[in-house]
Amino acid sequence: MTQKDQRTDAASEKDREKWMARFQVRLAMQPGVDRAVVLQAVKDVTAHSAETGEHPRTAFGDPDAHAVRTAERLVPADRAARARQRNAVADAFDSVFKKAGDIAGV
Repeated sequence: MTQKDQRTDAASEKDREKWMARFQVRLAMQPGVDRAVVLQAVKDVTAHSAETGEHPRTAFGDPDAHAVRTAERLVPADRAARARQRNAVADAFDSVFKKAGDIAGV
């Protein structure tokens, strides 16, 4: 293998790692996603790439969009809805505390 091929392979592997890292972070941010969902999704993407030799971007597209689609597929709708509701309540409390702090001059 020539040095140019090695550099190309290294660049491709680094790009694959970046895609996977972004996918994992975005997936973890989706409502109702837990560790098991992230692990299953990473396993699915890794297995597909190993079987086909395709880069994840080629096979699945944008990591952010794929994270949303994956969450919709792997997270039960009721669990995602409960998580969204909890997040909305937490955001409301944060907003109230921020406004109270602004009023008090803290």
